[in-house]
Amino acid sequence: MFAGAMVAIVTPFKEGRVDETALRELVEFQLAGGIDAIIPCGTTGESATLSHDEHNQVVDIVVEAVAGRVPVIAGAGSNNTAEAIHLTRHAKDAGADGVLLITPYYNKPSQEGLYQHFKAIAESVDIPMLLYNVPGRTSVDLLPGTVGRLSELPNIVGIKEATGSMQRASEVVELCVGDFDLLSGDDFTFFPQMCVGGKGVISVSANVAPELVAGIYDAFTAGDWAEAAALNRKLQKLARAMFYETNPVPVKTALALMGKIDEELRLPLAPMSPENRDRLKTVLEEYGLL
Repeated sequence: MFAGAMVAIVTPFKEGRVDETALRELVEFQLAGGIDAIIPCGTTGESATLSHDEHNQVVDIVVEAVAGRVPVIAGAGSNNTAEAIHLTRHAKDAGADGVLLITPYYNKPSQEGLYQHFKAIAESVDIPMLLYNVPGRTSVDLLPGTVGRLSELPNIVGIKEATGSMQRASEVVELCVGDFDLLSGDDFTFFPQMCVGGKGVISVSANVAPELVAGIYDAFTAGDWAEAAALNRKLQKLARAMFYETNPVPVKTALALMGKIDEELRLPLAPMSPENRDRLKTVLEEYGLL
């Protein structure tokens, strides 16, 4: 259902508030660059520091700005099942095409707890759902067997897998039923994961270089694997720069340097160190982005 080069879009702020004008302009920049879907209110969108009203506002803005040109998959996860259901219901009402549901962080539920959490959301709201597994951030790992069980639920259609393991990706492909969408949660594993059955990426780097990320997917699906591999090699240095510090600090700094947003984060995220900011600027210049 969901495939291609997708962007986990940042949430621009201006004087402490969501910058609607900048967000709409970022949507247009992504669409012009060939991006296949837009994901608001994910980790890169600083969802952890958005109020519920702001979260809903961002989803509303992106759905309206995209206007059906590509799918919008709204971040709607929480470590509180009732809250996740509430956010998912709003995404559906707003007109989103799907939702992205992170594993419950901090609580550290068992595999059965994870299954019941996602099952409860799936049974409460009729909208396509992507699971999101990123144990490096959540301290809980959604194992392939549990993903396989969840794939049997009709509106759980895929997973953003961010363990970085090709063995894990292969196991998910093996155990999931139907046309289940395996998506990379890391720019670094985008190309290799497609080689084991993945269907795309939810990318951080696409925020600044959508054409490059989209080009990898387009070349791969056209059967030009040599070109896809070459573009993947080209992406690596930029992708590393996006993680000089905690995401989304570098990508928001990069977009600010490119003149697309104000350089504004929310605590507890802090501005980049001068040293890392200079390193990032050098990389952006090498890629012709400044």
